[in-house]
Amino acid sequence: MTDIPLTEPLQPTPLGTTHPDAARSDSFVTLPPGVARIATLVGVAGTIVSTFMSWTYTSAFPGDLTVNGYPGGLQVLTLIGAILTGLVALGAFGVKGLTWLVPNRSPNAVLLLAAGTFATTWYAVIAIAQELGGLANLNPGGFVAAVASLVLLVGTLGLPIDRQPLDPSGAEYYELGRLSENGPARGTYRWLRQARLNHGELPVPDPARAPAWVQYLTIVVVAAAGVKVLTYGLATGYTELFIGYLILVVFTLWAFIAAGLTRQFSKITADHRPFAALMGVVAAVAYPFVQNNEHWANLGVNILIFGTVALGLNIVVGLTGLLDLGYVAFLGVGAYAAALVSGSQYSIWSGVEFPFWAAALTGMAASLVFGVLIGAPTLRLRGDYLAIVTLGFGEIFRIAVNNLDGVSGPKVTNGPNGISQIPDLSVFGYNLGDPHQFGSITLGRFANYYLLMLVITVIVVLVFTRASDSRIGRSWIAIREDETAATAMGINGFRVKLIAFALGASLAGLAGTVSAHVTYSVVPNPYQFSGAAPPNSAFLLAAVVLGGMGTVSGPVLGAALLYIVPEKLGFLQRYELFAFGVTLILIMRFRPEGIIPNRRRKLEFHQDEALLPAQQALGDGTAALGKAGA
Repeated sequence: MTDIPLTEPLQPTPLGTTHPDAARSDSFVTLPPGVARIATLVGVAGTIVSTFMSWTYTSAFPGDLTVNGYPGGLQVLTLIGAILTGLVALGAFGVKGLTWLVPNRSPNAVLLLAAGTFATTWYAVIAIAQELGGLANLNPGGFVAAVASLVLLVGTLGLPIDRQPLDPSGAEYYELGRLSENGPARGTYRWLRQARLNHGELPVPDPARAPAWVQYLTIVVVAAAGVKVLTYGLATGYTELFIGYLILVVFTLWAFIAAGLTRQFSKITADHRPFAALMGVVAAVAYPFVQNNEHWANLGVNILIFGTVALGLNIVVGLTGLLDLGYVAFLGVGAYAAALVSGSQYSIWSGVEFPFWAAALTGMAASLVFGVLIGAPTLRLRGDYLAIVTLGFGEIFRIAVNNLDGVSGPKVTNGPNGISQIPDLSVFGYNLGDPHQFGSITLGRFANYYLLMLVITVIVVLVFTRASDSRIGRSWIAIREDETAATAMGINGFRVKLIAFALGASLAGLAGTVSAHVTYSVVPNPYQFSGAAPPNSAFLLAAVVLGGMGTVSGPVLGAALLYIVPEKLGFLQRYELFAFGVTLILIMRFRPEGIIPNRRRKLEFHQDEALLPAQQALGDGTAALGKAGA
């Protein structure tokens, strides 16, 4: 709380204005500024030192935290968090050479990094005590780490943090004090604030002023760091380390947002979009070479497959606003179509083996036809009715392919047994099923399919981007916002929605052709509405919503998180659907626009916050006019 001396009687403030003497920043804990800074730096130093001490005497806890002078496991994460906190704190305090780490000069980033370091450290200490049977299993280094990280957090809580005003109407002020016998009220106004941090509108220097080579180098460094952070997380060998990794990564990204670094980087990538896209592709290509492990290459293939399908669904849901609950069926149509012409001996056309490009076109064409056949009679429906029809289509597809076994119906798909022994693809003589040597690195089967799927994902991204920026894309957005108004303006709503449905279906079919070859077989069971493991329609829809509807990178990020987190957190496998539901509830409550929001949708969900500056300006203008009239 910030105390504002009162020497004049309380005057009412116009709606949308705040007290002119109210400070922008306020601390959570009352400490002198100098003491808060010293406590922060002492906490940083103590936490760093503690990571070179033994935290437990037994190696029964994963990571071997018994060695002095050599951090291991969770100690490494605490060390990284403390170093980042110290560097950002020195930048926020104005130390030359480090101020670029905090472009907006806000201590909020220091607080968030300190909170992340504190949470990681205390999670490690609590995990040691819980798994080994009590605090007696902690060595002095563990206690030093706990106390030092607590001092660090308290010190940052004493810094002047930029926080959100409680109420723009002036109601956040109240008077403390007493009435003077011979004069007006004398006392103190106290400005109440919410705990919510407020750093989004703080000014940051324009990165375009930096030399061009610095901007290009920044993009390269960020891409390389992203690959390194990702591969480190995948390489974590036990659950405790991955949880600590998640905690630190989340708080670090939040701190970079609070410091204004992400805004500057967004400006750089916007100014150099082609180069940034190229570096993104290069970083993705480097993944199987840096993380040379077939298990994680397989995970990467699946993420790209279902991220691509989610991008197709994003056209239907994110751009056009149509709720499709049976979208996974189009993935299945493409997979079955490719399997039938793959040369499998279990296909009804076992002697037919199309080259990859022909099989891909076959899968796309089959899904496109089904999209048109389903969309033509149903897209005149809206809202819940359309959702129910698409849900029915998804279930009909699964039941139909399950019964096309030659007994319950014609023999086309072999029923529950599916089509197995699908041969590996060969692209320009490069057999994706064989390992290939590149210098000292061997690319296995899944790494080969990962690179193929990466090419397809890039093509789908280009299609999505060009379509969304075209006239038809603007028509989709108009339909999403208000179909009645769009129709009144001359947009053929049915035709526009049918194009979106057909395009999304064909992209899903393209991904399905690769999926059939990666898994060696195609069976009906995965193509359902919901289940404990993907693919299913609920998973795809959640990937779009979680990542950010209407964006390019959002669905891919959503698919990656929904794949990686359950894979690394083994204890969630029994409660996967429960955790899945809780995650969606939290996202809908605290960030309904998704992790990577579309600018338009972010304004829709936070319209009141966007209008607040205008309301304040209007209130200030009203007050000025009132004073002038008086």
